[in-house]
Amino acid sequence: MATTTSNNGTVQLTLYIRSESHDLSSTRRSSLEPSDNDRMVTKTPAEIFLGVVLEGFVGMEHKLFDSGNSDVLFLRKSCFFNPSLGFSKRLCCHSAKGFMLKASCSIASTSSEEIDAVSPKKSLESSFSRINGNGFAYPWTPSRKTYILDAFEDEYGGIVVNSEKLPRNANAFASILHVSLSQWRLEGKKGVWLKLPLQRSELVPVAVKEGFKYHHAEESYVMLTYWIPDGPCMLPANASHQVGVGGFVINDKNEVLVVQEKYCSSASEGVWKLPTGFILESEEIFSGVVREVKEETGIDTEFVEVIAFRHVHHVAFEKSDLFFICMLKPSSSQIQVDEQEIQAAKWMPFDEFVEQPFIQEDNMFKKIIDICIARLGKQYCGLQAHHVISKFDGRVSSLYYNVVEPQDFNCQGF
Repeated sequence: MATTTSNNGTVQLTLYIRSESHDLSSTRRSSLEPSDNDRMVTKTPAEIFLGVVLEGFVGMEHKLFDSGNSDVLFLRKSCFFNPSLGFSKRLCCHSAKGFMLKASCSIASTSSEEIDAVSPKKSLESSFSRINGNGFAYPWTPSRKTYILDAFEDEYGGIVVNSEKLPRNANAFASILHVSLSQWRLEGKKGVWLKLPLQRSELVPVAVKEGFKYHHAEESYVMLTYWIPDGPCMLPANASHQVGVGGFVINDKNEVLVVQEKYCSSASEGVWKLPTGFILESEEIFSGVVREVKEETGIDTEFVEVIAFRHVHHVAFEKSDLFFICMLKPSSSQIQVDEQEIQAAKWMPFDEFVEQPFIQEDNMFKKIIDICIARLGKQYCGLQAHHVISKFDGRVSSLYYNVVEPQDFNCQGF
């Protein structure tokens, strides 16, 4: 038998049918050189591969094994293997009545480059089949193993893939991902979370081709998901809201801190408005509004309470928006403008601020001002932040609520 390996890693072997009995213990057994009495049988790789070729031999048996004592050297098989995964070209021998089968490709081990990206799962036992009543063992050795992606199970029966131990090769990733999904399906797992870092973006089309869907993306990664069970996907959707804050800062002179933004719509051009901005990741509402006011105007403030909040839908990228108007008490007065975002900032008399057409002609802004006036007159109490710990998750949370105790009725916070 002679083998040749093409550039794409395909091993070519040739099948010869011996029409008479041969002593395989002779020199020809080791050299496996064909003789003039040998017949070469050409089969496609798909026909010859494992079980497919075995079933094909059932129909060939009457034509090729009339003597009932022929030896078949199963030597023409195309076995595609990936050298980076460490596939070996090991020759396995298995016998059945009337013929002998040789040759197989099996996974010996992963290479050192990929071993940390996969986890050995279990050995595959030798399979057993029959051809015309004769027993035949598939050419898998007991040491053969299957490998899956390094991952852990979440509390909901899902799988979270370790993004730090992904295969370094896209072809290896494709093969191992496919095997992993099959294994997780057998184990009854549910959703799969696959986080691909920006530097591994070449793996995204591989995962999408396997059936993964986009979930969300950040600057440094994209998150994809795969739902294994039949039926609708039960994985939580991507974040649906963005959170903004506005600071209502009024000093002891009854002046409101206002700004003119450098970049705004034509409708807002020249308007004096409250300092606003977005809450950062893992940032509290009360600390986020203090930060935004400081960044835009240079004024230090103390959070008092949430006056009101607005909820609107289909804003940026079709997401919903939560906007919290917060009352703040200033602890400094010297304004220092953020020149990147703010055109101008100043302390404006409250009455002058309220009389702006931009506010008077807008029902929502008018209502916000009415609430602020009621709060200044202690006829209305906003929502103060209180730190509480829940046994549900054991974490410290900020609970915003209104008057509970009678002594708080006069809203002493301002």
